[in-house]
Amino acid sequence: MTASGPFTPVSPPGGRATGGRDGGRSVAGRVLAVLDAFDASHRSLSLTALARRTGLPLATAHRLVASLTRWGALERDATGAYHIGLRLWEVATLSPRGVGVREAALPFMEDLYEATHENVQLAVRDGLEVVYVELISGHSAVQVRTRVGSRWPLHATGVGLVLLAYGPPRLYERVCARPLRRYTELTIQDPHRLRTALAEVRRTGIAVSDRQITTDGLSIAAPVRGPGGEVVASLSVVVPAAEGRAPGLIPAVRVAAHGISRTLAAALGQGPVAEASGR
Repeated sequence: MTASGPFTPVSPPGGRATGGRDGGRSVAGRVLAVLDAFDASHRSLSLTALARRTGLPLATAHRLVASLTRWGALERDATGAYHIGLRLWEVATLSPRGVGVREAALPFMEDLYEATHENVQLAVRDGLEVVYVELISGHSAVQVRTRVGSRWPLHATGVGLVLLAYGPPRLYERVCARPLRRYTELTIQDPHRLRTALAEVRRTGIAVSDRQITTDGLSIAAPVRGPGGEVVASLSVVVPAAEGRAPGLIPAVRVAAHGISRTLAAALGQGPVAEASGR
């Protein structure tokens, strides 16, 4: 990948470029704070808004934003507002955890969508959250609150339950160390109930999240395994909860997830991944 322009270090007021700190944050920390100021509710920000949301002096924010814009991480529109640039997206596509799995999954996700005409989602775990790396949705499908790049808690989503069930041994304790956020009356909030749900996921190889995020959606999720059999992602389909279609869709979700797992194994020159319900 060729650079579209140099990323120049930010110089402190004395004019000497260093790795020093401004307001207790390193140069890298200040750069990341600028990028972190953008989210789903703040896709476009003025320089003043960026300074306010990052807590940086306006002059410092101006220098950082100028460097990020020259490099292509930010772009400035006709109104003078800034938004995330294509260069940052280009770098993000190099992530093997997200994009590599996504490329392997897309054909199977498209097949699953054609069979159901419902929302089909692919997610990976990042810390205590799931990150959605792909979503296929139809006009008549039940409305979902997820989007590509969005983050949701592990305990309340179908894909999250799968990734939590097959995660590291201490992941459950980390999730339950803080209150489990409630989204609907059916959201799992009790740690003991969550432990029981995770045991069922490991027993069956399928997670069913019934109206935990919205009152009309039901998610059916299955694990996607890497070449060594480890769970690297989760695939789900979200359907209207009132239709009672979940039992009939479980085999289709399971087959699609297993197909993605086999593709990942073949891409890395490994043998076929065995389908398993247990850990």
